[in-house]
Amino acid sequence: MNPLLAPDDLPAFAAVRPEHVTPAVDRLLADAEAALAHATSAAVPADYDAISSVLDVAVERLSRAWSAVGHLQAVADTPALRAAYVENLPRVTAFLTRLGADSGLYAKMKAVARHAEGLSPARRKAVQDALRDFVLGGAELKGAERERFAEIQDRLAELSQRFGDHVLDATDGWSMVVDGADLDGLPADLLAATRAAAEADGRPGHKLTLHQPVYAPVMQYAKNRALRETVFRAHATRASEFGPPELDNTEVMRELVLLRQEEAALLGHPSYAHLSLVTKMAESPEHVLGFVRDLAARARAHAERDLAELEDFAARELGLLQLEAWDRPFASEQLKQARFAFSSDEVKLYFTEPRVLDGLFRLVEGLFDVTIREAEASVWHDSVRFFRIERAGQPLAAFYLDLHARAGKEGGAWMDDVRQRWARPDGRGLQLPVAHLVCNFAPPVGDRPALLTHDDLITLFHEFGHGLHHMLTRVDELAVAGIAGVEWDAAELPSQFMENFCWEWDVVSRLSAHVDTGAPLPRPLFEKMRAARNFQSGLTMLRHCEYALFDMRLHLETSGATRLHALADEARREVAVVRAPDFLRYPNTFTHLFDGGYAAGYYGYAWAEVLSADAFSAFEEAGLFDAATGRRYLEAILEVGGSRPALESFVAFRGREPRLDALLRHQGIA
Repeated sequence: MNPLLAPDDLPAFAAVRPEHVTPAVDRLLADAEAALAHATSAAVPADYDAISSVLDVAVERLSRAWSAVGHLQAVADTPALRAAYVENLPRVTAFLTRLGADSGLYAKMKAVARHAEGLSPARRKAVQDALRDFVLGGAELKGAERERFAEIQDRLAELSQRFGDHVLDATDGWSMVVDGADLDGLPADLLAATRAAAEADGRPGHKLTLHQPVYAPVMQYAKNRALRETVFRAHATRASEFGPPELDNTEVMRELVLLRQEEAALLGHPSYAHLSLVTKMAESPEHVLGFVRDLAARARAHAERDLAELEDFAARELGLLQLEAWDRPFASEQLKQARFAFSSDEVKLYFTEPRVLDGLFRLVEGLFDVTIREAEASVWHDSVRFFRIERAGQPLAAFYLDLHARAGKEGGAWMDDVRQRWARPDGRGLQLPVAHLVCNFAPPVGDRPALLTHDDLITLFHEFGHGLHHMLTRVDELAVAGIAGVEWDAAELPSQFMENFCWEWDVVSRLSAHVDTGAPLPRPLFEKMRAARNFQSGLTMLRHCEYALFDMRLHLETSGATRLHALADEARREVAVVRAPDFLRYPNTFTHLFDGGYAAGYYGYAWAEVLSADAFSAFEEAGLFDAATGRRYLEAILEVGGSRPALESFVAFRGREPRLDALLRHQGIA
């Protein structure tokens, strides 16, 4: 049995091998091609259920199997698996491109739309989205333009995959072993982990890598300035001309941007930025640029004060007269400790992974009237766990939890769907949603449980918010259930909403227990953390604005592909107050833009933060654990998924349109 073809409830991840991929794709593509031919024939009427029962079943099965392969390539990469994925990616992309532009299917969907008054609101939204997506998929193109559009989709998929592979390989490919004397200032748990990593390679000393659980604390705590510079340079120049030529993403990015511009032109849009916003809340690129620049203007004075204070402290207390990029994280941590009398490393001792998960689950259970239980499932690594969500004893959803960084796993954090909620039209009943929740926290060392920084805590809550949006939907239509059909710049609302709980004592106190003593986080220490919440918030806001400005200009201006790094520099000069080194190549690892679906959409983080801060203020007004407010949020935001415009959902919850004041208050900028 090929595990990718098994009709099991969940993927048999542990059983999947590279040699399974091509035979499974052969079979599933053949079935999907046959289903498309049948669905567009005269034998199938222009009826929503009739089309879905033929086509959606076959395509969803292909998508689920291919998603499992892509997931494994992201979290358990091997040369053989990557080769199988790369071999089959053009085939799957080509079919999905044809599907999205099929003239016969488009004609039938237009016929369905003409009689949409008989459909449910969710189905009407699904049909409207489908018609829009057919246009975006090239269904109205003819002849050579149609062929070129398909070629572009194939090439975009190939290049995006290559970009991500280069970032992963460049990150995995760098390490250095140093003597313990060079690591003065680093936390004890990191010293133990880096010593164990060196021993695993049969070498004395400590092995440093560019993975976030090592890189971040080295930059934050290492007193050795030369070491910080070495590690920073390696991280800042990954996948660029400063490293192995075969991993340089420069030409990959340029071709991606050019192809996106060509795609937009074929579809009748003046730029890719205009094309991208068709599926978003924002009205135009100019609207986005105005929003970003307004935020930057509001934050600038705060950022200038942040930087002046940091430079003064670094010169006066640390002897750093010229504050370089590799000095700022270290100096910031020292300043924070001096001002607020605590360190991030001290806080981490109170956040053990088991205690944090228990507190998070209890919070979600209380807010949304559910129960979370660990269960058995086939997984891809022995550290991965599986959970089911129930309400009143009835199953609602499930999720995989993969929290730890390791070689062969892409960096960052994300939520992805294993499958969606769907009232299946093939007689198999209601399909319940399943999610992947992936992070890259430091793994446990020895007998101690894994320790999470407060930033890790925020990341976990963020991704769980995405997961709740996917898993708690009550919509049964595949195209608009959960996160499907939600405008991209509103998709971060539920995730950023959850982050706010990480700053509330009544929540955080339930997440904490000292790793050695079991004592809860002291209230005075928490108050110091809250006081430091907006520490350098002006600088943080400007950094987000800088990235958003670069992204939008890159995809709006016709010279974007040829002036890529120049645009990054211009965005920094316009918005940022800090000086960056000339060798900084952050675009070369900007996976959000080039391998993550956020092209001309990175502004969405700030956009959605306006929504999420305003939504959370309802809980601040009524009480964090107010059952009625939790029920309204569940029903108005989470349960409806993409079945209606995001603004309608927000207004249904808040009773009005969003306001900026809550975000500025939370950021300390108001």
